[in-house]
Amino acid sequence: MTAAVPIAGNRFVIIGGASLVGSATAGELLDHGAAEVVLFDNFAFGSEDAIAHLRDNPRLRLVRGDVMRLHDLLRALEGAQGALLLAAHMTLSMDRDTWGGLDVNIRGVQNALEACRVNGVRKAVFASSNAVYGYGPNVAGELVEGTPFHTVGVPPAAVIYGASKIIGEALCRDYHRKHGLDTVVLRYCTVYGERQHYRATNALFIIETLDRVQRGERPVVLGDGSETKHFVYVGDLARANRMAFAADATDVAVNASGPAPITTLELVRLVTRLAGGGPEPEFIAEDKGRVRLTSGGAFRIAHEEAARTIGWRPEVDMEEGLRRLIAWRAGNEPRPAAG
Repeated sequence: MTAAVPIAGNRFVIIGGASLVGSATAGELLDHGAAEVVLFDNFAFGSEDAIAHLRDNPRLRLVRGDVMRLHDLLRALEGAQGALLLAAHMTLSMDRDTWGGLDVNIRGVQNALEACRVNGVRKAVFASSNAVYGYGPNVAGELVEGTPFHTVGVPPAAVIYGASKIIGEALCRDYHRKHGLDTVVLRYCTVYGERQHYRATNALFIIETLDRVQRGERPVVLGDGSETKHFVYVGDLARANRMAFAADATDVAVNASGPAPITTLELVRLVTRLAGGGPEPEFIAEDKGRVRLTSGGAFRIAHEEAARTIGWRPEVDMEEGLRRLIAWRAGNEPRPAAG
């Protein structure tokens, strides 16, 4: 039996759906003919604003529920052919609430997979992270799917978050091998785009830079600005989620990254230019009170395996993605107040 789940005419549940990636993926699935898309969320991190543009679609349904309550998931996944597992604590929230984060990122994933098994869901797509490679002095060069997990000198919250994603991936493999559940793991790099939030450590750098520039303040660069980051535009990621369902791939884990990495100084200068100009950046020493994710040198998160397994490549470069984010912010949010 093929592992492909066609989008048109089928029912999909997005667990953690009231989110940046969830809302974009819901729109993508609806645009490609999904019979129904259910957004399952407890709104601990998700927001009504993130899904407001979709609420009038008759094929969209919002279900309030919690991944820690298996019965909630069992009900929500009845009759579904596909499930996207997004619900998670990220590094910042893992730092603030480690116990809660481990519950959601491990037991919550197990609950979601079990609900898929019981309901005969054909395929689960799991949102993992490039955090499975870790950070620190040994992370540099090409990060491919076989790159090991590096933890030396890494903030505890980042290690715990990355380890929780490794366990989530292993649970997907376990359910495939024991129960025949088709699974695709997508290792997201840092996501940005319209309806951007303030939760992800590296994406927060984009928003904070934009806020400062729009207030007429100098944007901040830690160190000399040579530190590398790799981002992916949310629309590209929504397309990756859709293609993971529709592809005949199963029991695979692949990177979902943007076209190319960027240094923090390049990013600050690009945000400043696209926002209409502003003061030169301020270079400061490391902020010891802040969770910071750094690597040992320039790196690239390779996405060639995703092209081979699910036919996906990123299409939106950093400049175009930031242009879209800034335009959306201008039309949907008040300019941040000074101070």
